Amino acid sequence: MPDIGPLELVIVLIIAIVVVGPKKLPQLGRSLGSGMREFKDSVTGKSKDDDDPDAFDAPAAQRPTPAELDPTAAEPEVVTGEARREDQPASHGDS
Repeated sequence: MPDIGPLELVIVLIIAIVVVGPKKLPQLGRSLGSGMREFKDSVTGKSKDDDDPDAFDAPAAQRPTPAELDPTAAEPEVVTGEARREDQPASHGDS
C-alpha cells in the first residue's frame, strides 16, 4: 500500500481550497475535528460530565439549596396597592 507523501497532501489541500473556498476551510476543519472528537467520545463511552470528578462527591443533603446560593430568591415579593385588570382603566378620584 503506498504511503501518502507531502506532494499528495499538497494536492488534497489545493483541491479542498478550490472546492470549499479559503474562507470556509478553517470552519470546515473545526467542525470536522469536533465531529471526530464526539464520535471518539461516544465510542469510548466518555461524556462531557465525566471531566468533573467532584460532580458526584457531594450527596444531595450536603448540596446548597437555591436559597443558600441566591439569598434574594428566598425573600417573598412584596406587592403593594390594589390589583386591577389590564383591560380596565385606573380610577382617578371619586368621579
